[in-house]
Amino acid sequence: MPNATLLPPDHPDRAMLAAEVHARPPEPLAAPSRASYVAVRIEGEARAAELAHIAALCTRHGVAPPPGSVTQWAATLGPLRFKWERHGEFSSYTFFIRGLSPAPFSEPVAALLPAGWLAGVPGLTVFAAHAKLAAAPAGPGALPSSDELAAHFGANVVVGAGIGDGAGLAFTDFVIHDDGFARFLLLDREMTERQSGRMLQRMFEIEAYRMMALLALPMARGQWARLLAIENTLAGLTERIAHNLQDAGADDALLQQLMALAAEVESTLAGSQARFGASRAYHALVATRITELREQRIKGLQTIEEFMARRLSPAMATCATVSQRLHDLSERVAQASSLLSTRVDIARQQQNQALLAATAHRAKLQLRLQQTVEGLSVAAIVYYLTGLVGYGAKALKAAGLAVSPDLLTGAAVPLLALGAWWVLRRVHQRIAHDEESGSGRGSRTFS
Repeated sequence: MPNATLLPPDHPDRAMLAAEVHARPPEPLAAPSRASYVAVRIEGEARAAELAHIAALCTRHGVAPPPGSVTQWAATLGPLRFKWERHGEFSSYTFFIRGLSPAPFSEPVAALLPAGWLAGVPGLTVFAAHAKLAAAPAGPGALPSSDELAAHFGANVVVGAGIGDGAGLAFTDFVIHDDGFARFLLLDREMTERQSGRMLQRMFEIEAYRMMALLALPMARGQWARLLAIENTLAGLTERIAHNLQDAGADDALLQQLMALAAEVESTLAGSQARFGASRAYHALVATRITELREQRIKGLQTIEEFMARRLSPAMATCATVSQRLHDLSERVAQASSLLSTRVDIARQQQNQALLAATAHRAKLQLRLQQTVEGLSVAAIVYYLTGLVGYGAKALKAAGLAVSPDLLTGAAVPLLALGAWWVLRRVHQRIAHDEESGSGRGSRTFS
């Protein structure tokens, strides 16, 4: 986007964001016209093949293919008008041509494509429809007869309403016919060409988004039975937790079972919530597109809004219920696991306290034994030293000194005993002082 000289530099995304409001414009249509629409769910890795397939069709008609960066594109291919749109999970192909077929839906626009091209589009078909835009019956408030509707939809129940505040009429049976396509009939009373294009695009998008929303329904139905089994298992484990108040070993086993159950619930949540979230978003788009039709009731027919409220809403409620129950189960399993973990921790703390008490008791016994051994050690030391004194006294007597070895040895005994006691006492005091000093340093370090 060129930047005006009076403005600061553009934000890098300014042009893209400004163009977003104009994204996917409808093709102007004038009655009589026909259209074919196909919505194909496609994986990310097949996007390149999708563009190559479109490019092959363009080459055949001498038209430049869409650039690789675009998400919407339209071109004229001979008598056809081709419109391609890339959505988040699917791509849509719409083909238009002026004029009507001799009989209703007898010559669909898709049949005018090269043989096999549409069947070769990468991806899986989610929705396909043929549409016919024709002039409404003449006269104020005139409506097509039941025979005319039956010619388009057979014996199926038709849903229809005035659209655009009465500027046109829309009819469908929401049925996949034998050719694999649904059918839409739009009758123009006083719609402009752009209004006709918008209304037809909304009709196509209502069904495409409805089908994308319903992709979550098989998943929800498949998980229902498993949800019931998990809930019953959780109820049984919770009851066992309530009644098992003494057996710590059983608590450990229960905790392992709860952890396995939590893993299963979280795995199910991780595998389904993206689909359920997308389903809610598509459902909201369906409601928005129906509102944009601005329907007016036709006597004797259900409106499109009524039909969707009766058929689509219950399916979406089922998906929402399964999603919510999964979240509730996750919370309940987490609460039960937390409760049991707390009880197991308390039991382990009590066991640790008992072990510490037993260790302290053993330490006291070891101290008493050590004190007893120390007393015996003092006696042994005194006995050994007394022997040395005796030997010394005998040596002195042999040297000619007037010394009594027995008297000197006996006198040395109390002195030696007192000295040994004093030495042991000093050792104990030194050890106690070192322990107190180490404890004080540790306290200061951690503080």
